[in-house]
Amino acid sequence: MREILGRRRRHRPRRKESSAQLDAALICATARKWPVLPGAGLAAGAVRGERGRGCACPDPECAVPGAHPFDPGLLAATTDARMVRWWWTNRPTAPVLLATGGQAPCALSLPAVAGARALTALDSMGLRLGPVVATPTRWSLLVAPYSLERLGELLHAKDRVPSSLRFHGEGGYLVLPPSEVGAGHVRWERAPEAARSVPWLPDVESVLDALVEASNGAPDGGSRLAY
Repeated sequence: MREILGRRRRHRPRRKESSAQLDAALICATARKWPVLPGAGLAAGAVRGERGRGCACPDPECAVPGAHPFDPGLLAATTDARMVRWWWTNRPTAPVLLATGGQAPCALSLPAVAGARALTALDSMGLRLGPVVATPTRWSLLVAPYSLERLGELLHAKDRVPSSLRFHGEGGYLVLPPSEVGAGHVRWERAPEAARSVPWLPDVESVLDALVEASNGAPDGGSRLAY
């Protein structure tokens, strides 16, 4: 009898280990209540950083390989753990996309060089920042949710805004760590304070004001933020 039981134990199939992307997606969806979905991802054998040729989507000229929704579409973003598990069990290396806006965080992003300089400037101002996502090409500062109407009012009140600043608000998305996309590895430049709770987020107005001030006060007239 013991021999039989021993054989059964030895032949019991091992449970498949979860991927880093699945773990990250589950934390976002269940602990933070951030709606997520898998990104298009990279095609098999894709060369990292090879613009337009690495994406698994049908577009041979894709401008952001792997780093956008495809199937499912953005409207499928969810906080349902069962759906998240199903997606990343079938596609364990798929990038993690955050559907921004609504009750979820929004973001402001800058080219990587400008983003690094901007963070130094914002720190010197004493501005408290939230999580910051970094890729080799862009850095994104997460902010509290805002409406498109409020964003329009804030921008209208400014004489000038850094030309390379992008806004990820309602109806938008952002690639989260630890995704791998055509531009390279996605990481936390500043990770959320607690991995399994809702992180604090600054108001978009304070971050936008500080970025514009840093740009206007730069010795070169702000070209650092317009990199």
